[in-house]
Amino acid sequence: MKRSAAAGAVVGFPTIIPSTVLGQNGNVAPSNRAAIGLIACGSRASYAGMYQRYEKSEIVAVADPRKKRRDAFSAKFNNCEAYNDFRELLARKDIDGVHIATPDHWHVPIALLAAKAGKDIYAEKPLGHSIDQDLKARAIVDKYKRVFQYGAQQRSQTHVRMGIELALNGHIGDVKELYVWAPNGRSGGNKTPAPVPEGFDYDMWLGPAPEAPFYPDRVTGNGVWHIYDYAIGFIAGWGAHPMDMLQWWADNQGKMDIPVKYEGTGAWKPDDLYNTVTSWDVNCTYANGIPMRFMDTRKANSAKPHPGVAGGHGTLLVGTEGWVRVSRDGWMTSSEELRQKAKNPGEKRLKVSRDQIQNFVDCILTREEPVDNLHSAVRSDVATHLSEIAIRTGKVIEWDKKKERIKDKEDRKRMKRTMRKQWAI
Repeated sequence: MKRSAAAGAVVGFPTIIPSTVLGQNGNVAPSNRAAIGLIACGSRASYAGMYQRYEKSEIVAVADPRKKRRDAFSAKFNNCEAYNDFRELLARKDIDGVHIATPDHWHVPIALLAAKAGKDIYAEKPLGHSIDQDLKARAIVDKYKRVFQYGAQQRSQTHVRMGIELALNGHIGDVKELYVWAPNGRSGGNKTPAPVPEGFDYDMWLGPAPEAPFYPDRVTGNGVWHIYDYAIGFIAGWGAHPMDMLQWWADNQGKMDIPVKYEGTGAWKPDDLYNTVTSWDVNCTYANGIPMRFMDTRKANSAKPHPGVAGGHGTLLVGTEGWVRVSRDGWMTSSEELRQKAKNPGEKRLKVSRDQIQNFVDCILTREEPVDNLHSAVRSDVATHLSEIAIRTGKVIEWDKKKERIKDKEDRKRMKRTMRKQWAI
């Protein structure tokens, strides 16, 4: 967008423009396309190919501390510029937005720097490595008036939207119970030291996390998701998906916000390399008294607290007149009659998005609020952190909605993480 403004001022700008300049489909001018910088080129970056397939966007730069990865992704995207240090990418004035596909501990630090650099932000789930990070992300992004899209893609699935609209319009009656479940975490991991591979800036990969010896298992997908220095485990990493769907309902259900009380049990192996919570069963209560039970998949399917609780993950809303369950894999209702009502659910309708990335790009161009905005992401992410804190402390955790902090002063310390000085927020 910024590059095109300069180009338009050149005398003699050609009136016949090659289709390659106008996008993949040859019908969108550069002035109507968003230039995107991809930060991190691991498994989650594969979704970023949508930017090239969408005629309104293109990836113009990539960054990753692994040379092989960034070079490979550069080749995929027209041999665009590739950087070891993402801050060089952020310094480019021609980039409108960034797609953050890093390990969890990098999501918020990069998002804050991107907001300050004037970039709009798409960040993979989960959001922050701590509650403190979540709250600071919201403050900074709001201050700099940036578009922020959360990467929990189910809000761009039609069946999820239809299922939640059923509940919002009262077709299941008054909601009396809520259930959320997600896949279990993992323990184990090999702690055998090894040389850092050539072309891998390991210190940059660690970033705000503590210094640590290099183990190959540390930097794999399992390490990224299940080592406490980088994440809190699948309770957030996978739990973000069903929790985000629940939050979509809660955000449109009056003053629901998030639960104010958390109490539960779980397991983890603190001496393993993979030392995040692996199983959990947390009873949460909203200020209006509605209970929500948050479980891992094995617990959900063994306890079977409700007929609608089934499958590897999901969000179940139970009312006085029926129930509806949504997940990325599909949706189910307590009756076919109820399901048919989704065709015309009523006046309460949710924002429509067909693709999470396309919605982000459109909002860069229009400055509208995306389907999965940061304020909603903060709420759902904080709920997973409070659940994890309840497990680790073995205590009842109470949340002060007005002050946005844990009520108990000692437990409140767990809202923050120590970060290496050069990356501290």
